[in-house]
Parts: sequence; structure tokens; C-alpha cells
Amino acid sequence: MRFTPQRHCVMAFLMEHAGHPTAAEIFQAVNRLDPRSSRATTYNNLRDLVQAGLVREVAVEGRSARFDAKGMRHHHFICDRCGKVEDVDWYDVPKPASSSLGKRILRECELIVRGLCTGCAPAKGRRRMGVETE
Repeated sequence: MRFTPQRHCVMAFLMEHAGHPTAAEIFQAVNRLDPRSSRATTYNNLRDLVQAGLVREVAVEGRSARFDAKGMRHHHFICDRCGKVEDVDWYDVPKPASSSLGKRILRECELIVRGLCTGCAPAKGRRRMGVETE
């Protein structure tokens, strides 16, 4: 992959950003640093970085995809209500039986956990589930 100033800006933003920004949020941030960077260039760089395995795209149904450049492997929790994407510690997920894959070739198994984040879950439900409330 060729190194370009725009690609560097996208990657630097993702490495420094604590959350899981959308492509539009990444474009806005990169564009503030380098106004010459177009929306298409930013989106193409994201696609290339995902294909190279340097960035992960987290699909959130009904919402814009989110992007993540954290080097350590981890799973994701997606809130059904607000769409917030949070990191979940990595653990190995059992691979599906080869008979269920047919002729597909498995690259990796990633777990996406869905539910209500601590900000959206009712306080009563959090106590019932053993989650401490503030």
C-alpha cells in the first residue's frame, strides 16, 4: 500500500480516536487538518485500509458503518437504542463446523454482542442483571 498524506491523516485520526467514528466523522476531522482531502479520497482510503487489514469496519444495521484501528484484537458490543459501539475483550470464538461452511474459506470469527449499553439500559434492569449503577 502506498503511503499518502491523506491516508496518513485517516490512519492517525483512527489511532488517536477513542470511539468508533463513521466515515463522515473521519472525513470531517481529516478535512479540518487537510482541506485538500476530498470525501471520495477519505472513503477510498478507508476502503483500502480495511482491505489491507489495518482498519476494521463495524457494520451497524440501519446506521452508518463505524471504523476501528485498534491494533489489539477485540469484539464489539452495539447498543440497540443509541447505536454506540464499544469494545469487548477478545476471547476465541469456536469456529463453525466445516460442514456448515460448504466451500467457503474461513478467515476469522468475530463476535458482535447486541443489547442496551449502560447509558440506555433502565437502572432497574441493570440492578437485576447485577450491573452496578452510578
